[in-house]
Amino acid sequence: MNQLDQLKQHTIVVADTGNFKQLAQFAPRDATTNPSLILKAVQQPDYAPLLKETVAAHKGQPLDEIVDHVLVRFGRQILEVVPGRVSTEVDARLSFDTAASVARARRIVALYEDAGIARERVLIKIASTWEGIQAARILEHEGIRCNLTLLFAFCQAVACGDAGVQLISPFVGRIYDWYKKAAGAAWDEAANAGANDPGVKSVAQIYTYYKKFGIDTEVMGASFRNVGQILALAGCDLLTISPELLAQLQAAKAAVPRVLDPAAAAKAPIHAVTYNEASFRWALNEDAMATEKLAEGIRAFAVDAAKLDRMIEAL
Repeated sequence: MNQLDQLKQHTIVVADTGNFKQLAQFAPRDATTNPSLILKAVQQPDYAPLLKETVAAHKGQPLDEIVDHVLVRFGRQILEVVPGRVSTEVDARLSFDTAASVARARRIVALYEDAGIARERVLIKIASTWEGIQAARILEHEGIRCNLTLLFAFCQAVACGDAGVQLISPFVGRIYDWYKKAAGAAWDEAANAGANDPGVKSVAQIYTYYKKFGIDTEVMGASFRNVGQILALAGCDLLTISPELLAQLQAAKAAVPRVLDPAAAAKAPIHAVTYNEASFRWALNEDAMATEKLAEGIRAFAVDAAKLDRMIEAL
């Protein structure tokens, strides 16, 4: 078997793309999108007509409503290819507004349901700010499942578990990027590869904590820079992978042993912790990497959301 097929024996493989025409060849169970991926897709000739058609069908509606129609249209197309779930993101500009995030998530789910898609097939992506996690707590209570994204710190993962979030997306590659940049010329690529990769270590710590304490929240490693990071997390609940890296896995034949294992995690000598708002904010503040990457990620997604707004307004 190729490495992709072997990985699927240990982990649920998710495609990280808005390009639904690429999906079938990799046979992922789920797919994830974000504002940047949707923006990238709608700029391609294959998808421009879909954008124009959706905007034309909802002309005259408020811009934010049209945007949600576009996001859901892409999500619906993806769900025609994957058998599982699609993640659709709430506008990143609402990352510090619990009530607005809840309202936007409800509307997105309603659009899916109006199109005949059960809410169980949709994950609402929200940034892992304190406000975002509280929004997810409310939504999960209503049966709206959430994917908490832009997750870089252990405190974010613990708070998501406490809130009963369906799934989290810790960002492996962006953690790796930060430590590599911080080290500068002193960075040793070989010494920081595989299990020693700082992004891999972060996900492994979260996975171990969740399994040790019976937390049902699914762990989905995300934002990979190379195949080595993916293989070092074989056994994680899910891994969301770009089409480029999926293709590399599909082309390779080397063995893929399971690395993360719930039985081993259950024996880990660790203690349970909890965070209230004040201790969460302090823990996040004390983690320079997580503070910087969370803010940077929100800004980047907000920029691409604004670009999508302008594209829609121009039609």
